[in-house]
Amino acid sequence: MGSGSKRQANFELLRVVAMLMIISLHYLVKGGIAVAFPFAAGENPAGAFAWLIEAFCIVAVNCYVLISGYFLAESAWKPGRVISLLLQVLFYSLLIPVFLLLTGTVSMADLSVYDWIGFAFPLGTEHYWFATAYIVMYLFAPFLAAGMEKMSRRELQIVLALLLVFFAVEKTILPVRLATDRSGYDFGWFLCLSVVAGYLRKYGIKWLEKQSHALAGYFVSCLWIWLSALLANGLAAGGRDTFAYYADMLYSYNHLLCLAGAVCLFHVFKNLRLKEGRFAVAVRRLAPYTFGIYLLHEHVLVRYEWMKRLGVEQVEGSFLFVPHMILCVLAVYAAGTAVDFVRARVFAGVKAAAGRGLR
Repeated sequence: MGSGSKRQANFELLRVVAMLMIISLHYLVKGGIAVAFPFAAGENPAGAFAWLIEAFCIVAVNCYVLISGYFLAESAWKPGRVISLLLQVLFYSLLIPVFLLLTGTVSMADLSVYDWIGFAFPLGTEHYWFATAYIVMYLFAPFLAAGMEKMSRRELQIVLALLLVFFAVEKTILPVRLATDRSGYDFGWFLCLSVVAGYLRKYGIKWLEKQSHALAGYFVSCLWIWLSALLANGLAAGGRDTFAYYADMLYSYNHLLCLAGAVCLFHVFKNLRLKEGRFAVAVRRLAPYTFGIYLLHEHVLVRYEWMKRLGVEQVEGSFLFVPHMILCVLAVYAAGTAVDFVRARVFAGVKAAAGRGLR
C-alpha cells in the first residue's frame, strides 16, 4: 500500500475490520434484526440493541474510503488498477448468475433481460453502488491529488469546509429531506472523503494523534448517533411521524456524526503499531480479498439469499441474534475470502499466460 513495497499492517487491519462491520450492517438491516423506525423500544429491546451495534459499525464504509484516499493523495495513479477493479466487478456480476443457473438455484425464467443488462453493466446500473462510487473516485484521484498539492493549507481548508457544508452539514442540521442528499451512497461523497483523507495525510488533526482521544471520539460519536436515534424514534412512536426520518437519517454515511466517528476510528488504526510477526503477515494476506467479499455477498441474487440460508429470521426479536450474527459474519467473510482467493489465482494465471503469449 502506498509507495512502499510492503503494505502497512495497521491500515490493512482497519480494512479487514471495516469489511466485518459492513457485513454486520447488512445482517442487521437487510436481515430485519434492526427493525425499521419507528418502533416501541420497550417492546423490542433486542431491536434497540441492534441499532447500537449498527451505530458503531456505520462508520465502516467511510473508513474504507478514507484508507484509499489517504494513500491515493500521494501515490502514483495506475490505470491498470482501474482495469483490474472493473474486471473483478464483472467477474462477480456475470459469473454468479451463471453459477446459480448451472446449480439450479435460479432458472432462466427468473431472470429478465433487464437483469442481464445489470449483470453486464454493473457500474452504470449501480448493481454495486459502492463499486460505482469507488471506481469513479479512483478516476478522479490524480486530479484531486494534483489540486491538493498546489493548494495552500488555508485554501484546502476552505475547499474542504465548503464541500462538507454541501454534503454533510446541511443534511445534518436542516429539518427537510434535501433533493441532492443521497445519504453518502454516491461518488460525490466519496470524492469529498478523498479530500478529507488528503488533508489528513498532509496536515493531520493533532488532537486525534493521541490514541485515547481518537478512541473517545469514535465512542462518543457512535453513542451519540444511537441515543439521538432512540430519542427521535420515541417521539415518532408517540405519534410524531416526522421524527422517524430523523432517526433513520442519523445512520447516513454523510451525517456529521458518522464522518466524525470514521475519522476518529481511522486515527485509532493510523497510530496503531503492529509488531511484525504472524498476525501482521496474516492481516496482509487477508486484506486484499475484502473487496471480493463485498462483491460476492452483495450481488443482487445473493444479498438476501445468504441470510435466508443462514436462518437470520429465526433470531429476530431475540438477543440470540448477537452470537448468531458473529457466526454468520465470520462465515460470510471466510467464504468470500476463499472465493476471491480463487478469483485472484485465476486472474494471475490468465495474466501470466497473456504475458507469455506476447513474447
